[in-house]
Amino acid sequence: MSGKYSEALAAHIIASKPEALNEADRHEAKRALVNIVGCALGGADHPAVDITIGALGPFAGAPNCAVLGRKERFDPLLASLINGISSHVHDFDDTTPSNYIHPTSPVASALFAYASVNKVSGLDFLNAYVLGYETVTRIGNATYPAHYQRGWHSTGSIGVFGAAVAVGKLMGLDQAQMLNAIGLAATQGAGIRDNFGAMAKSFHPGRSAQSGYVAALLAADGFTSGPRPLEGPRGFAEVTAGEYDLDIVTADLGRDHLLALNTYKPFPCGIVVHPTIDACLQLHAEHAFGPEDVAAVELRVAPLVLDLCNQREITRGLEGKFSIYHAAALALVRNRASLAEFSDEAVADPAIAAMRSRVNPVADSSVSEDGVEVDLVLTDGRRIHKSLEFSIGNIRKPLTDQQLESKFRDQVRVIGESQSNDVIGRLWSIDTLEDMQGLIEATLP
Repeated sequence: MSGKYSEALAAHIIASKPEALNEADRHEAKRALVNIVGCALGGADHPAVDITIGALGPFAGAPNCAVLGRKERFDPLLASLINGISSHVHDFDDTTPSNYIHPTSPVASALFAYASVNKVSGLDFLNAYVLGYETVTRIGNATYPAHYQRGWHSTGSIGVFGAAVAVGKLMGLDQAQMLNAIGLAATQGAGIRDNFGAMAKSFHPGRSAQSGYVAALLAADGFTSGPRPLEGPRGFAEVTAGEYDLDIVTADLGRDHLLALNTYKPFPCGIVVHPTIDACLQLHAEHAFGPEDVAAVELRVAPLVLDLCNQREITRGLEGKFSIYHAAALALVRNRASLAEFSDEAVADPAIAAMRSRVNPVADSSVSEDGVEVDLVLTDGRRIHKSLEFSIGNIRKPLTDQQLESKFRDQVRVIGESQSNDVIGRLWSIDTLEDMQGLIEATLP
């Protein structure tokens, strides 16, 4: 068997020219970067980041690399890890519905670290990001759903490919080196779904950013890998999925970018519970009732929702992000779903905990993963229903540029309003920047 898919991917990345990016792809890439930088700044002061710095900082190399939203500097590899953790720890980053990967966290986290210590133009950065995003999404689509169903957290296990090719592109790897970078990424792919609801989930994109950067560095110096990383009989697809279609990796490669199929979250939690939150918020707005008036909450959801988010007895805010019970309860009790509703305090709130006990979800294969059927049984005997085909943030109801800017400002605490506005402005004009370092420095407290 030849390495035709891996070789074709490497060849495409080498041949790609930033000037070929059309305006629509540039704009969607900018939207993704506005979103991810906001998420990284929003998570920069999370305990998971502090623990990482405390545990690994003493082992870091020369402190020449900025970390988004932090005063400390580390080496680029540790900076990549920290960027990945901070940008994913609130589960507020972008998601591709075709495979449930968060593609931007691993790719951008490595790129921002690289651009902090190397001169990179904004247009080159944007192009490398698009190539990384495209690589993650295509490999993700080619191995979904088997890879995901086996328990891999694809953001980590597949995100590493995107980080490797994006950094490799900026480093100017040749085709043989790029193929080795892809192979070195494949052999580092890791991250299991059993970590959902714990800090380890955010470790996955952080580690994939770091590992992808490592893959590019090694490949640049002649470190080799097997020649068929994707398609070999013991390659990534066969070992981690078993069922796959690698034609998806190369179909219309270079002619059909997949950026337009990305989505941005309005709520900081697992995307599959967004319809439940949105529907309950709408019911709250449309009918006169208080939390004490709700006797039962009956949900019909897609089977995947219970596969991912069937946690009723929770004690931590991170667990609440993957609880269908908490999703319904917070919307009905607090009438909002911000970062505060996924804190330890909110999970312990007696009113929310009481509402969680009244939520009864049932898996129904006739309900799409984008939708939900909600029935509220009230104490006065009324029964009110909401059928939602898709929620806000869905590809059919995307967040606007203005909503993305508001999301950025709402979650960022480590820098002030004026600094936030400066960062947002630089991101929207990223393709005009001669050097990314000014933008990166603008994110620092």
